[in-house]
Amino acid sequence: MMTSDTVSAADAGTWLLGDREVNRLGLGAMRLTGSAAFHDGTPSDRARAAEVLRRAVELGVNHIDTAAFYFSRLRSANELINSTLAPYPDDLVITTKVGPARGACGEWTAPARPDQLRGQVEENLRQLGRDHLDVVNLRLMGQPSVGEHFGALAELREAGLVRHLGLSNARPEHLAEALTIAPVVCVQNRYGLDAPDGARMLDECAARGIAFVPFFAIAGDGREAGVVRAEHDEVRAVARTHGASPAQVRLAWTLGQGAHVLAIPGTGNPDHLVDNVAAGALRLTEEDRRILDAIGRTAP
Repeated sequence: MMTSDTVSAADAGTWLLGDREVNRLGLGAMRLTGSAAFHDGTPSDRARAAEVLRRAVELGVNHIDTAAFYFSRLRSANELINSTLAPYPDDLVITTKVGPARGACGEWTAPARPDQLRGQVEENLRQLGRDHLDVVNLRLMGQPSVGEHFGALAELREAGLVRHLGLSNARPEHLAEALTIAPVVCVQNRYGLDAPDGARMLDECAARGIAFVPFFAIAGDGREAGVVRAEHDEVRAVARTHGASPAQVRLAWTLGQGAHVLAIPGTGNPDHLVDNVAAGALRLTEEDRRILDAIGRTAP
């Protein structure tokens, strides 16, 4: 693998997210707020989290995924991004999500109604210090139709508050419905070695030229809590072959699912950030992929 002083997110290749070119290896901001963002615990050190953001930009990361509901007792991801990176680099694309809602104490409340989405968009604008949002994903919370919610976001796009729209936690029928309302530049769904059931949406996005952005590609079943289970022997074997870490193998496998796939691994650790970005240069062999693909076929 590459040494830390030669690592670059550009090694993963690029994709047009709407009209914005981004490196396919990005950064998820959820873990910057620490383990207490969604669970009890003490948030990680603020200075270290800020260093992750600064180092990410230095390494060529120009796609950061965040949300106003990413916050802990001590900080919010959006506020940290603003205070650390503003004035923002011209090539930086910040993607955020709306739909879910949390109270001031962190408790989840009822998802936003269509008429409340403008308030959520404006909250992200204030926290990030922007006059428009590059990409806003509508995070679905089990609703059968996206029409009213996506229509409300389309109006905000027409008003200039949002540049591009996407979906999160969506099914193919949601995507088809949304496309009758406004262009969709990305779909952000759970997908990875341990979650192959997202392959249908992966293929749908490829056919339509839409970015597919998997989350929990490293964490797997641990989801927001991070990695909680022992790694598969197959992943460890491939990692040893390349002198890489299991996390790098998972990211390389994810990126290898198509040129339209964007990875957004999250971390609050600068060293882990470097390792994650370096995964963009890892090229798996056909035999590697055969071994790793078998994990998905046997996943529960």
